[in-house]
This record gives sequence, structure tokens and C-alpha cells, in this order.
Amino acid sequence: MAVRTSSWPEAALREMRLGPLWRLRARAAAGADARLGPEVPEEVPADVSEHVSEHVSEVAAICPPTASQVVPGRPLVQKSEGFARSPSPSLQARDDGRANRIAILGWEALEEDIRACRACPLCERRRQAVPGVGDRSARWMLVGEGPGAEEDQRGEPFVGQAGRLLDSMLATIGLARGEDVYIANAVKCRPPHNRTPERSEIASCLPYLERQIALVQPRLLVALGRPAAQALLQRELAITSARGKRFEHNGVAVVVTYHPAYLLRNPQDKAKAWEDLCFARRLMAELGDRV
Repeated sequence: MAVRTSSWPEAALREMRLGPLWRLRARAAAGADARLGPEVPEEVPADVSEHVSEHVSEVAAICPPTASQVVPGRPLVQKSEGFARSPSPSLQARDDGRANRIAILGWEALEEDIRACRACPLCERRRQAVPGVGDRSARWMLVGEGPGAEEDQRGEPFVGQAGRLLDSMLATIGLARGEDVYIANAVKCRPPHNRTPERSEIASCLPYLERQIALVQPRLLVALGRPAAQALLQRELAITSARGKRFEHNGVAVVVTYHPAYLLRNPQDKAKAWEDLCFARRLMAELGDRV
């Protein structure tokens, strides 16, 4: 016998088309899963925390680890296997002198350099470059594909319809934009007609993304979509086969899921994306606090 759970953030669940949610009475009585970690920090904005903070502990009960994610006697944090180890040559090709120069920039100089960048053809049709936004000492760092039309106008990533969906997705696991979360893109300028960035364009922007990661020092990177995953992992992969696995980028754990723009076109996969966020939440708890 199951009972309906109506206390989750209604706006977020409606946006993701995941409601109504149901859970077994036995699970409800069991309480929070110890692996989930602490409650949502008190600094989460009131419009999110009043609905989420007291129920973040239910995420583990509603989204327990699947058999493909947890192996008896083995920790949740484990490296995936079965993917090609050779990086794509086109993603590696870049000017080492330029990369070395970018690798020592501070935040202000880095963002100025991004806005003035002319390293690839994407600069020719942009209104402005879009560096990134959020908590510069965040444990969570989300990496998307590239700016869209609204992001190109406003100079901030994920501010359009896909951004609103991303905010709702974050709220369901007790996170909020700018609160322990930093958001960036694989490329910093809008590709024409919102097309997928080419490998050469991703390679040109990769030093900027790597410098952002080095400055933020996140505990977990969440790749939103295939181009972001390829930029971070330097290999070809499919989202369907990469989901639910832990990868690494220079020693930082990486989780792969769908891009919010894809989910808007394919709402049937929103539940899968939510499962990925639950997996990421458990993985963060397994990683523990930054030393």
C-alpha cells in the first residue's frame, strides 16, 4: 500500500513532470538514509528551503541506489570501466602557450580574457561571451554545453527556459543557484542557431573551463549533456551508457546526465535526469567534506 507524498516543491515537480510522487509506508517510516548527508544548509533561499530543507532526507528513501550503481563490498565511489581510454585528438589540439597563460589567471583576469577571446569563429557572431556564475568556492560545479540566445543577451549561463528547469532540478535535491553551486559551459560563446559546439570550438575553450575548475576546486562535476561530458572526459561517450557511473577529471569526480534543453524536448527522460541527480547527491555524501 502506498501513500501520496505532497510535500515536495510543487513548482519544481510540475516543471520536471515528475509528480505526483508515491512512496511506500515502510520507507516513510524508515526515515532518512544515512548516506544522504546533512540537511540543506540554512542559507538556502526561503522560497526553496521552506519546501525542501525538511524533506531532503527523503531523497535517499525515494531514490535508493540501483543494482548497477552499488556492488556489495565495494564503495559507491568507484571508477567506471568499458569506455575508450584514448582521448579525441581534436579535443586535445590547442595552443599550449595560450593554455599556459590562462592557467595562471585569477578570477577577474580570467573573465576579462573570456570576454575578449577571439580564439575561434564563435566570437564573430556573439553579442557577449558568457564566463560563468555562482559560488566560486562551491562543492558542486555544473558544466553545460554553451550559451543560448537569452544567455548571449544577458551574459549569464542557464537563464532561459532550460535554466528555469535546471533551477527546479537543483531544488528537488536541496540545492540552489549560487548556493554551493557554480555553473559554467564548455564553450563561452553562443554557437549559431544554438547548434552543438564543434570539437575545435570546445578545444579552444577548454583552457578556460579547466582554469575555472582549478579556481573553484569543486568536489563534484556534473556534466550536462554529451558535449560537456566529452570536454571533461576527453573521450567519445553516449549519455545513456554513461549515466549512473563515476568518472574523473584531473582527480575530481564527474557525473554525467542530460542537458535541461534536451529534457525540454524529451520530457519522458526527466525522471532519468532526476535519478542522476539522486545518484550525484549520494556520491557527494560519499565523497565527504572538502579537506
